Amino acid sequence: MSFDRIGPDAFKRKLERGELEGALAIDVREPMEWEFYHWDELQLMPMMSIPEQVESLPKDRPIYVVCAHGVRSANVCHFLSERGFEHMINVEGGMAALAALKGFQYD
Repeated sequence: MSFDRIGPDAFKRKLERGELEGALAIDVREPMEWEFYHWDELQLMPMMSIPEQVESLPKDRPIYVVCAHGVRSANVCHFLSERGFEHMINVEGGMAALAALKGFQYD
């Protein structure tokens, strides 16, 4: 099992064009990180909560996963892939790369 990857520029374009309609976009960082900086288009779902929420996640639509730098999100994609999810997309570079696109120094 595997998952796809998307660069921060392409992800931002998809958001701006409304091309993620029907997809789920989650931010797997911790609440403290979310409060520091986040994008409203993403739903906060901390990584440690994924196992208890896995049954409520849609298997029939894409799930874009973001974290701080792309490591935790890749782990979440791998975890979901092992549980039969087929449409996960890891946002490479995470929130640090996304923030830089908006001129914000994340870390």
